[in-house]
Amino acid sequence: MADRRTADPRNTSRAGSRAPRGRSGPGRPSTKKTVDPAVSGEQAAVAPKRRTPRLTSRAIVLALVIAVLVVSYASSAKAYLQQRHEISTTQAEIAQRQADIATLQDQVDRWRDPAYVAIQARERFGYVMPGQTAYVALDAKGHKIASTAELGKPNAFPGATPTAWWTTVWGSVKLAGNPPTNTASTGPAMKITP
Repeated sequence: MADRRTADPRNTSRAGSRAPRGRSGPGRPSTKKTVDPAVSGEQAAVAPKRRTPRLTSRAIVLALVIAVLVVSYASSAKAYLQQRHEISTTQAEIAQRQADIATLQDQVDRWRDPAYVAIQARERFGYVMPGQTAYVALDAKGHKIASTAELGKPNAFPGATPTAWWTTVWGSVKLAGNPPTNTASTGPAMKITP
């Protein structure tokens, strides 16, 4: 049986070698080394001849395509970021309005309670239930005293600084443990006069 490589009339090369496959042709880099006959064998292997890179039409088209893609993706990214900002702002507004709705619903629920309505009528308009007596607190000038949410300082001892109860208790404990001595020269009274 004959070898296929040698039997093929189109294959004019030797049986063991093949023609190089791959890209070849005009405008393609050559794999052959050019050797200057004046340069010796060692120097030719060390210093191959360099080609200067040139700008081809394919490189220009590739650069243009990349530039168009960058511009289109940049505008898409900008629109995406703007929409994300609008979504977060809208979500914050929704949360605020839901909180306002919850507050208003709480007020509606309170006004449905008859006890709350009675308290508001008493505080705002001075209404009282039948059989009750309304009292109004007035200040020294005869004006109505407005209610406040905070307690004022108590003024139980005008002009004097009040002492804490525990200082009075501790003073009596000290007095009981160390009673005062009687400095009077006279003894107890023998006779009580009315």
